[in-house]
Amino acid sequence: MRKFLVLPLTIALLVSITALAGAAADPGLVTTGSPPTPFSENKQNEPAVAIDANHPNVLAAGSNENIDMEACNSGDDTTCPFTNGVGVSGVYFSFDSGKTWTQPTYTGWSARNCQGTVGPDAGCQPLAGGPIGTLPWYYENGLVSDGDPAVAFGPTPAANGTFSWSNGSRLYYANLTSNFGATRSEEAFKGFEAIAVSRTDNVAGAAANNKSAWQPPVIVAKQSSTTFSDKEQIWADNASSSRFFGNVYVCWAAFRGQEKSSNAAPAPLQVAVSRDGGETWSTQQIGAAANNRNRNPMDGCTIRTDSSGNAYLYGIGRQGNDAFEIQSISTDGGTSWSKPQPVVGPVTQPGIDDPNTGRPSIDGLAGARSDLAPAPSVDIANGAPTGTDATNRIVMSYVSGEITKPHVYFAESTDSGATWSAPRSIEGATDRGYYAAPAISPDGKNVYVVYNAFTLPYQPTTGTPRSLVGVFMKASATGAAPTGSFAEVHRSTSGDPRASSQNNLVAEFLGDYVYAAATRTYGVGVWNDTQAAADCPAIDAWRQDIATGGTTVARPAPQQNCPATFGNSDIFSFTTAP
Repeated sequence: MRKFLVLPLTIALLVSITALAGAAADPGLVTTGSPPTPFSENKQNEPAVAIDANHPNVLAAGSNENIDMEACNSGDDTTCPFTNGVGVSGVYFSFDSGKTWTQPTYTGWSARNCQGTVGPDAGCQPLAGGPIGTLPWYYENGLVSDGDPAVAFGPTPAANGTFSWSNGSRLYYANLTSNFGATRSEEAFKGFEAIAVSRTDNVAGAAANNKSAWQPPVIVAKQSSTTFSDKEQIWADNASSSRFFGNVYVCWAAFRGQEKSSNAAPAPLQVAVSRDGGETWSTQQIGAAANNRNRNPMDGCTIRTDSSGNAYLYGIGRQGNDAFEIQSISTDGGTSWSKPQPVVGPVTQPGIDDPNTGRPSIDGLAGARSDLAPAPSVDIANGAPTGTDATNRIVMSYVSGEITKPHVYFAESTDSGATWSAPRSIEGATDRGYYAAPAISPDGKNVYVVYNAFTLPYQPTTGTPRSLVGVFMKASATGAAPTGSFAEVHRSTSGDPRASSQNNLVAEFLGDYVYAAATRTYGVGVWNDTQAAADCPAIDAWRQDIATGGTTVARPAPQQNCPATFGNSDIFSFTTAP
């Protein structure tokens, strides 16, 4: 293992300063510890949120969080790298139904000390035991928390292994993880990226900067040396009426062999289930691993349970010439799964392939990638925490359509996924959908959808303004009748997504999803937001030049050539709680 110089006084000062910053209250702002500058410490995206069904005022959220990264001025001023070994799985808590949020500070492998200077300098030497605003205990266990956050609450197991809400609530946080060590002998697991789950039974302590409130991360994915696990989601069976109450499920795509051929990386969907509170996991593949013009494995998965304990798995996959939202069901607690079947669609990727990234983009040239825009997000009215008033209505949302008008679609099933309604578009008249997620109250009476959208047409150059908003909608549902019309209950202040950025600076970056959750009395949504970020004309010109060959515009130094708040993407939320 590497040996590092630890500076106790410096670390203590940094911890105290950042702890105060993390306690700041800004209505709607989830990432309360995030500084407005510099890039990339001010970069957050790809949010997740969960509500404790047994204590519905308690919420947890996650995001891709760069707060602990080095500043661009560290080392080469024109580069803003992900600092080796520094984690990015941010965690946040609310104890007032999502009205205000706090971000705790722990200790770990931190580059907050690496601010650098204008011009050449020696580069970054992170601190072991420095302040971090991300999941703890990864560095200490030879791991790096690599984001793609997913959070869920379930019951805490008793000493004899039985589950009851009287034992308390357990928060599960799934994320990607890589090896901290640089050599094979230091590897904590095989492969490039794995799935890890962190857990706490003491969210109050975890929110109050208590690192010991968290258990060490557990590796979920069993994999080979060529595996890159990605795009995971987690769910805990949280209705005590369920035959499998307390089970925890994680789904993800397992990319294989990508180091040998970029055109031949089959990505079968994997599902793992834990029956002992996340201590151990059993894994199985869902569907075929083929990746060809006739069949494409599922990706962008979501998993939920109904009041009886049936588990429902969804993803997007291609069959023949078209892509569909695919469904697979387990009726035995995740031991076996039905053959994946298309249930909604066909769906399309609205984005245009971008020359700077090779990925689809909806807002414009060098825009934020939109890979998972058409992937399904799902929720079920399972009656948690008891299951007694469940309707088991399943609701789904996703984004699909042409580049001129990507729609936010809503579909639902009231017969356990046997049949589905025709999808209907629900977005605002000028909104071009980006990512969407639904939530339904446990009693099935209220349905919510949160979405990110661009409000201007696709921009073919980087020199014209763009507009990103977050929108929260609500509708009512009764019995088995279709959910009613959606009404907009909140629209965020718009921001220019050009002010967001990949760490390599060549394009915008807003992650892969948004998230929503609901109780019987309120709904909450979280989204990507750039209202506090400033566009950088120097970066715009450089990105435009890259698209046409990259020979005439010098690479900018963000801290010298851009406004201070360039890159300051945040996570915002809205709650209907009174």
